[in-house]
Amino acid sequence: MSFFKSLVLAIFATLFLTYVLGISLIEMLNIDVYVDDELMEPLKAIGVSALVTVFLVLAALAIVLSVFGSMIFITLLIFGGIAMVMVGIFWPILLIAAVIWLLTSNSNKNCHA
Repeated sequence: MSFFKSLVLAIFATLFLTYVLGISLIEMLNIDVYVDDELMEPLKAIGVSALVTVFLVLAALAIVLSVFGSMIFITLLIFGGIAMVMVGIFWPILLIAAVIWLLTSNSNKNCHA
């Protein structure tokens, strides 16, 4: 499943669960939501809470992805640094090995031709 498809399904599931649980909670506890001394409709109150919940889910997703992205980036930097140090230390050996390989590969082609 792609990332975007999973994200859309997570948002819809969050909205649905918030709506279902919100309606049952408002009806069970007989809660009234007031904004500026004005009674909000239950569906509007749940819509606001669902929107806040979706923003919280997106914020949590951004935090998780940035933390894991940072860990992966740091790991790649460490391995890249180690690889560069190894090439920096052993470049004469790698150069000699490349020269030997080039010389032996050309001599084998000339012998068979």
